[in-house]
Amino acid sequence: MSGQTFPDFQASLTLVEALAGLLDAPVGEEDRARTCLHLLDWVGCAVAGRAEVAGRILLSQMEAGAGARAFAWGGLGNILEMDDVDKRALLHPGPSIIPAALSLAIEKNLSGGALLDAIVRGYEATIRLGRAVGPGHYALWHNTGTCGAIGAAAACASLLGLDRATTAHALALAVSQSAGLWQTRHEPASMGKQLHTAVSARAGLDAARLAAAGFKGPLTILEGPQGFFAAMCPGADPAAVIAGDAGWRIHDVSFKPWPACRHAHATIDAALALRERMDVLDKDGDILVETYRDALTFCDKPEPGTVIEAKFSLQHSVAVVMARGRPKLEDFSLEAVADPVLAALRKRVKVGQNRTFQDNYPSRFGASVTFAGQTEKVPDALGDPENPVGLDQLRDKARALFVAGGLGEDEAEALRVAAETASPGLAGLIGKVLS
Repeated sequence: MSGQTFPDFQASLTLVEALAGLLDAPVGEEDRARTCLHLLDWVGCAVAGRAEVAGRILLSQMEAGAGARAFAWGGLGNILEMDDVDKRALLHPGPSIIPAALSLAIEKNLSGGALLDAIVRGYEATIRLGRAVGPGHYALWHNTGTCGAIGAAAACASLLGLDRATTAHALALAVSQSAGLWQTRHEPASMGKQLHTAVSARAGLDAARLAAAGFKGPLTILEGPQGFFAAMCPGADPAAVIAGDAGWRIHDVSFKPWPACRHAHATIDAALALRERMDVLDKDGDILVETYRDALTFCDKPEPGTVIEAKFSLQHSVAVVMARGRPKLEDFSLEAVADPVLAALRKRVKVGQNRTFQDNYPSRFGASVTFAGQTEKVPDALGDPENPVGLDQLRDKARALFVAGGLGEDEAEALRVAAETASPGLAGLIGKVLS
């Protein structure tokens, strides 16, 4: 954290007005360096996502202009389920915020420093709102979709140089468009999750532009009697939007090393650790997974039939680790789902809730895997701030994603360097790759 102090704000302000004041804080070099890692991570996810069916459809329908570009790119980064995540807010900030900021930066020919500052502010707005909505919201609503637009608006407001008052209107207009229902996860063929991030990216950009032109938003949109919290967030903590310590929350965001739902990652880590100690392939018996309730709600899928179901399957994830080691993209393909070795292993995986992991969630994403009397426990999934991944691993992930997206070696390396350094030509290079 950079250790800066947020500006003071008046208690009489609405929540979006107060939040706009918080976002006016300076961004330091440490914050920008961290943001470059998220840029690299998102670019890798987006490049690989363009090669998937959903990605090809999004790009085939992309029209001219920053708004259309933000929409198309907004869907790409979430397709492979490898995008960054704030575990306390239970959302992915990158897929909506970064595309909106990049799209506007291309149009305005803005510098790398301005882009990085904008992304930092966008992450702050989305994470603060996401941490306030509570489990009653998450039970039905896709937090990434409902809280993504406010971050995209904050990022674009920063790039446009809007003052606090105008930024508040941009945030209010963005929240007015919040949407994204979890019903999409019940139908494996649905691409609704990607639509949520796409809509959020474009909604935030549109909101900032409209506000800049004098279009006013409902400044009590969060706390009002018919506002966001009243309509969509039973049991929420609205004060959390502006509460908490100073310091940009982008430093709290986790990276995902494995191509699966984040709720499966601690289980994958525990399975990898157990695999180092013993071989389950030459012994019979059940493999027991214990974790927190949401991991079971989202990822208890003993018989996945599609790629997305495999990515949301604790049973498949454990089977992959035990048979193949560190999970790769191809381990969640239809071919892998049909692999008889993996199918047999999935049948041996039993899942259950663990009280300790549940009590620590969502501050900590934990799991254990037990076989033949041996147990490996992972209190924090790899990629969380408490269990961070190194730069080399992030680079390896990006390279693998670039390859999956069809980039040549030279093009991939140029894109990696541009993202890591936020070079002035980064936005244009991304625009060329994702055109």
